[in-house]
Amino acid sequence: MDAFTKRKIVNAVVLVLSTLAALLGLVWLFWILGTLLYKGLSSLSIEAIIGPPPSPGDNTGGLRHAIVGQTLIVLFATLIGIPIGIIAGTYLSEYGKGSRIANIIRDLSDVLMSVPSIVVGTFVYAIMVKPLGHFMGIAGSVSLAIMMIPIIVRTTDDMLRMVPPELREAAYALGATKFKVIKDVVYRAAITGIMTGVILSVARIGGETAPLLFTSFNNNFFTLNMFQPIASLTVTMYDYAMSPYKYWQDLAWVAAILLTFGVLGANILGRLIAHYKFKK
Repeated sequence: MDAFTKRKIVNAVVLVLSTLAALLGLVWLFWILGTLLYKGLSSLSIEAIIGPPPSPGDNTGGLRHAIVGQTLIVLFATLIGIPIGIIAGTYLSEYGKGSRIANIIRDLSDVLMSVPSIVVGTFVYAIMVKPLGHFMGIAGSVSLAIMMIPIIVRTTDDMLRMVPPELREAAYALGATKFKVIKDVVYRAAITGIMTGVILSVARIGGETAPLLFTSFNNNFFTLNMFQPIASLTVTMYDYAMSPYKYWQDLAWVAAILLTFGVLGANILGRLIAHYKFKK
């Protein structure tokens, strides 16, 4: 057997094994999604979405408290994380550039991006929940914001560095200040990429449970007070799935499908924006 034939056989074997591995992954993926759709859609109803929290053993009620709580927690997390992430990314790209401190911040941001979410939840528990003596929704938002920031920092930094330096030089030649150049020229050129990073970061935190167990905890009643324990879809789904009541277990499937489609929709939106930018 010559070397050429041997390489062709090895290539064919590797191709077959890679294809089988990909198909095996797809089988599990479609199995999970199929089960989720079957269980979730069969339990989905208007009552399950807008109904009040169900009582133990009751077959009426819904996830209104958890949906509102999840929305508030994620909303406050974005209000905290987006400005900090964009400002930090702007510093790395426009002010720090190749400085040593900027490189250190980039490395720390990359490390923070890979930190397990439960570690972030424990950290926020130690600095916010334990000193105040009770769980609260705003602590959950802070923990999710900490997870958002490195993603936005990295995306903003990369997108701003992709803006051609000639645009900056042209603006400087017209007498614009550095702040005006960044605000009116650089941001405008990179806004699509920055928004993609923001949307993907929101999708990243949308399905987190571990940080909320240590911070916002949960609440079986409807509340809008972010300084008290507040319900979330992720924690409520976990609690209902572990409950002995059939109706609560059905609501857990509804929560799962709502979270799945919410995160999926955010990811698709981010991809569409990125694709639109690429076409432009």
